[in-house]
Amino acid sequence: MRARPRPPVQGRGIFSGTGLIVTGLAATIAALVFPVWSYADRADPTGAVTVLSAKTVPTRYGPLSELDRDFIVKVRLAGLWELPAGQMAEQKGTTAAVRTAGQHLVAGHTALDAHVRDVAAQLGVPLPNQPNDQQQQWLATLTGAQGQDFDRQFANLVRLAHGRVFPVVAQVRAGTQNTLVRALADDADTTVLDHIKVLEATGYVDFSALARQLAVTPSSVASPQVFAPSDAIPVAASPAPAPSPSSPYTLPPATTSPPPASDSP
Repeated sequence: MRARPRPPVQGRGIFSGTGLIVTGLAATIAALVFPVWSYADRADPTGAVTVLSAKTVPTRYGPLSELDRDFIVKVRLAGLWELPAGQMAEQKGTTAAVRTAGQHLVAGHTALDAHVRDVAAQLGVPLPNQPNDQQQQWLATLTGAQGQDFDRQFANLVRLAHGRVFPVVAQVRAGTQNTLVRALADDADTTVLDHIKVLEATGYVDFSALARQLAVTPSSVASPQVFAPSDAIPVAASPAPAPSPSSPYTLPPATTSPPPASDSP
């Protein structure tokens, strides 16, 4: 006698389908939640988000980044040593081209320093009033040099400094969101390029030595290099004392601590 087939259990197909749906939803939710959970306690490896939020501040002229503030300080530092260097070139240069380069440095950094002090005051950026250690050493080198040796040292040391700051100006100009910093970068770009040209016009720039120096990061340079003819080995200059009233150069006007940057619109 043939056995009757057992009738299907009511609802089994429905429950099976529902189970598949629930399982699929659970898997989807897990896939969405896991990346959030797995990265929630991990530190940002680059620190980019933290740096952006902590070191970029709002101002009425647009966001002011750490790079913007560093640029403002660098412009001030440039004037603190290049303006005195230009004054020495006007007095000690043995050729008209060197003296002309000195005049361009004095005129350019007098105007640029006034601009940067105004920008710093409006944005609340504190500025230095003394050249940094390396810049003081460079000034000591120029103070002790005479004749053509001074011409060579002046042209190469100042050209090296301009070569280092030139890409910084371009980087700031390309990326800043602050209108005051953008205008300062425009001014600095025009000034730096003018100085590069007049320094090269002296005929004393050693481009081979310059390329070697520019390949070295500024932070790894412990002391300035005295530039000699191309076949000579550069030697380190002795450290300079802090500027004094009897020094043969004068610094730009001192600055006072500006008020904090305003974030009002």
